[in-house]
Amino acid sequence: MATTEIAKETGVSKALANPGPLGLAGFGITTIVLSSINAGLLPHEAVPVVVPLAFAYGGVAQIIAGILEFRTGNTFGMVAFTSYGLFWWWFAFLQWTIGAGWLKAPPASAVAVTLLAWGVFTFLLWVVTFRSNRAVWSIFLLLWITFFFLGFGDFGCTIGGVRCGAIGGWLGLLTGVDALLVAFVEVLNATWGRTVIPLGKPILG
Repeated sequence: MATTEIAKETGVSKALANPGPLGLAGFGITTIVLSSINAGLLPHEAVPVVVPLAFAYGGVAQIIAGILEFRTGNTFGMVAFTSYGLFWWWFAFLQWTIGAGWLKAPPASAVAVTLLAWGVFTFLLWVVTFRSNRAVWSIFLLLWITFFFLGFGDFGCTIGGVRCGAIGGWLGLLTGVDALLVAFVEVLNATWGRTVIPLGKPILG
């Protein structure tokens, strides 16, 4: 597929780079690291590693991607990347201010409600992705389920003796890996100037 055809499919001008892979990579790597903690693969003491990563790559990189998506006329990309970039800033500021003693740790129920609100927001964006490619659709499917499990986990929910938060951690790992792979495929296709690996047709054509 020619570069111009790829540009038409993605809505990105031929003269502009696609900012999507940057946002997906920033989201994917930060999600993988935090989810490793939520899943129990890393100890809770590893959270300080996530904070600067959430500021810099998960936060700044996605906000930049969102601004660039605005430039390309991609409303969905602008809303998604900017929103999740600022989500990572929320997480980083929360951990930083509590760790510095500037704020008291909030009750788990407050964090749970916040995560569930993000789950609802992500679910609504997932509905929009039925007109996007299946790769992006799968990321948002995994993500809204992840948010709900993490939210219910902070309410103390368990399934079969397993903490919902831990299940959310494993789902988050899948989400992060999925996002990272989609970023790789988009860079690969753009670099080769043709569709080397297809991302799948929209579910609703």
